[in-house]
This record gives sequence, structure tokens and C-alpha cells, in this order.
Amino acid sequence: PVQIAMSLDIASISSISESDMDYTATISLRQRWTDPRLVFYGNKSFTLDARLVELLWVPDTYIVESKRSFLHDITVGNRLIRLFSNGTVLYALRITTTVACNMDLSKYPMDTQTCQLQLESCK
Repeated sequence: PVQIAMSLDIASISSISESDMDYTATISLRQRWTDPRLVFYGNKSFTLDARLVELLWVPDTYIVESKRSFLHDITVGNRLIRLFSNGTVLYALRITTTVACNMDLSKYPMDTQTCQLQLESCK
């Protein structure tokens, strides 16, 4: 199996809906792995055109409990693919997602909620 290093930053939480039991967040997701087929000579890295993502293997990461999500694409797709000479690939993207959150409102208005943002692989 391929080992994937991941990091995630929450850029914003734009809405929390008690009636729909969900929240909407914009996140920056970075994934890093090594593909020995992509090793090249030199010590530089270069950024690939985001359209090449269709030609590379990328992790099948998804957001658990997501009701809807989209990748930002104004004015171009907000995806970064950087390739390093040792075959390391950095894949970064910006996503807005609406995620289910089972809220306990029994102590409203003095309630506190904990909502998860969980990522998994299909495999």
C-alpha cells in the first residue's frame, strides 16, 4: 500500500445549520506520497498543469458524511500538483463541503457542539 501524508487547513466555516444538522466549510487539503515511477534526475521540483491529474495516480480520498462538495475552479481549478526529483508528489486542492453533524440541541442556547471532518479512502 502507498503511504499518504495528509494535512488540512480549515479556511472558513461559512454556515452552521441546526435545522439541517450540517455545516459548510472551505478547506485546503494537501496529500503527499512517493511514486517511484516518477523519479527523475536533478534536485529541483516542478509544478504540473492541474489538467495532468487525470494522467497520474492520485489517492481516492473522500469526506465522510459529506452531503455535497465542490472543488474551486475560478478562474482555473484550484489544484496544485508538484513533482519532486525523488518521485514525491504533492497534491493540494481547495474544497467547499457541506458535512452532516448530529447536533444535540437539548441544552440550547447553552449547548456546545462537536462536529467531525473525517477523511477516508475508498479502499
